[in-house]
Amino acid sequence: MTIEPIFEMKDVGAAYGPFRALFGVSLKIQPGASLALLGANGAGKTTVARVASGLVAASSGSVIVDGIDMTGSRTYEFARAGIAHAPEGRSVFATFTVEENLTLSFRRALGRGGVRAGLEEAYTLFPRLGERRTQEAGTLSGGEQRMLSLARVLVEKPRLLIADELSLGLAPIIVDEVYETLASIRGSGTALLIVEQHVQHALELCDDVALLDHGTIAWRGPSSEAADVVVNHLFETGAQS
Repeated sequence: MTIEPIFEMKDVGAAYGPFRALFGVSLKIQPGASLALLGANGAGKTTVARVASGLVAASSGSVIVDGIDMTGSRTYEFARAGIAHAPEGRSVFATFTVEENLTLSFRRALGRGGVRAGLEEAYTLFPRLGERRTQEAGTLSGGEQRMLSLARVLVEKPRLLIADELSLGLAPIIVDEVYETLASIRGSGTALLIVEQHVQHALELCDDVALLDHGTIAWRGPSSEAADVVVNHLFETGAQS
């Protein structure tokens, strides 16, 4: 029996005004699977992530979720379909405490009655947040703010999590903790699209790899076969690995 992909791009192009960023990108992710999207800076990785969550509209091709063509749909429609996007950077309310940040998100997503359970789950996913629940988010370390922004989307149990450059600027020990959490939520059935320059963590977590180069897919295959291809490509393009 053929399993329908949870998410698929077919020959997708995208542009920012006159600047074309993607050229005929095709990829698919099965339910509960994980795909690492790797490539040098400027290859188009973040644009793929934005198209996948509706933040940027595809200028050509199709974006399909659960067999339904959602090309041109708005961001909230992708969210309703179970697509969550954790963008590069830290999206927190700096003057609110950790718990206030989480409560605001959970009231909207889970309803007032779901806030307590949501908080408990967030603190289980990221114990550091529980230890700092009364601390203002703006005073957290960069890694802790990243955990906070992740917790706000993970507790909603998305069907597909798009994570853009999670390790950027974080200490190695924090990167390890974040990836341990991703492995845990993947084990619970959430599919992953990981946009990353930290090659080793991505290869260890993901089933498959797509290598992006100048807005096109240069290589696609299982992570077990990807290490030499990806490292050689990133070395040639001068990217960090």
